[in-house]
Amino acid sequence: MHCVAAVTKALQKVPGVETADVNLENQLAVVAGTADTAALLAAIKEEGYEAELL
Repeated sequence: MHCVAAVTKALQKVPGVETADVNLENQLAVVAGTADTAALLAAIKEEGYEAELL
């Protein structure tokens, strides 16, 4: 579950993120707050994972 922790931590560092919930089984991250979408995607990609906006 290291990847869940890494992605969660990366998302929480993005300015404007209030909460981030990463679910490995569903391959889904739910983020609440006012963060810029591009910044969220970039944070995930910087951790070495692929991401797209649904």
